Amino acid sequence: MAADPADQFGVAEERSGHCAVVDGNFLYVWGGYVSIEENEVYLPSDELWIYDMDSGLWTMHLMEGELPTSMSGSCGASINGKLYIFGGFDDKGYSNRLYYVNLRTKTGTYRWKKITNFKGQPPTPRDKLSCWVYENRLIYFGGYGCRKHNELSDCFDVHDAFWEGQIFWGWHNDVHVFDTTTQTWSQPTIRGGDPPQPRAAHTCAVLGNKGYIFGGRVLQTRMNDLHCLNLDTWTWSGRINISGEKPRDRSWHTLTPIGDDRLFLFGGLSSDNVPLSDGWIHSIATNGWKQLTHLPKSRPRLWHTACLGQEGEVMVFGGSKDDLLFMDTGHCSDLLIFQTQPYSLLRLCLDCIGKNAALLEKQIPCLPSKLLQDVLKKITFWAAMTHRQERKAETERQSQLHST
Repeated sequence: MAADPADQFGVAEERSGHCAVVDGNFLYVWGGYVSIEENEVYLPSDELWIYDMDSGLWTMHLMEGELPTSMSGSCGASINGKLYIFGGFDDKGYSNRLYYVNLRTKTGTYRWKKITNFKGQPPTPRDKLSCWVYENRLIYFGGYGCRKHNELSDCFDVHDAFWEGQIFWGWHNDVHVFDTTTQTWSQPTIRGGDPPQPRAAHTCAVLGNKGYIFGGRVLQTRMNDLHCLNLDTWTWSGRINISGEKPRDRSWHTLTPIGDDRLFLFGGLSSDNVPLSDGWIHSIATNGWKQLTHLPKSRPRLWHTACLGQEGEVMVFGGSKDDLLFMDTGHCSDLLIFQTQPYSLLRLCLDCIGKNAALLEKQIPCLPSKLLQDVLKKITFWAAMTHRQERKAETERQSQLHST
């Protein structure tokens, strides 16, 4: 069942610690939490928000089936049109359950399915982990969670312990694989190299057959190290030596593959608890980082999501503009779009028509039907963008009036 927001140009609710994936021309957003009167409130697990990249419109769909609990810090990834959700944290603690939903439904009904008939052993319960998608497999790394005394190992740094029940909390650096074809959990044998130290709130990205990891937190330390794991040979690179300048230490950031050999890093929380708005591109060919100088300094984000669109744009949704550890109020609902490569000529033409629809109102109906459909979506897109910008400016103006 679909339910549109009352405002046709409305947006998905503000949130942090959520999941987001792209499939086709749509961005799908699920889960996370907001702060209401200093309480963490998990968003309903039966709500799936969908952003149409062509029209710029959001819709909310109510989901059915075996619903996950409402959580934050889950790890979301898509394979062949299915959104998989693993782990997370809710009112009862950490999860190691795995769910999926088919995003390419023909009926318009989005139905959750809990995976229970799997083979092998799943990871221990945790949140704030990351995932690589490679050859129909979900490959999970790290995270913060709990283990029993008999589950302790070298892949786990203990943070705190509840001795009476012999439960330990801490950070992981283990690797777990879920094969979506055979429904099997396994732990690959690491054949060489030094693994990254345990961590959570890091970020992962795949380029070719290599899974990259950047940053994250363990104990009170935030990191800015880059590692990669060969997903064919299961060998670690060790800490990759970078030439030139590099991003500062951080956690709760995102790393997005753009093109065949570049990674786009955005935002996060620094070692001195400052929300970050910087963007960097790492080139595999030059083994160097380059900071982007044209990004707005007034739009910091942490514990957001970042997904790659079909024309190389990185779409950052949600997250917080505050330090979540000390002032957890600044959750966001706007969508930041970073263009990382030139748009196609068709895209540029559609944007030009969409922005100037009033001037071209007599010519637009004469377009061929397929092109006309694309143009009408782009007109809607720019109308929505303009409406949201005007509403945001008015909200800021009212806020300034109240503060004075």
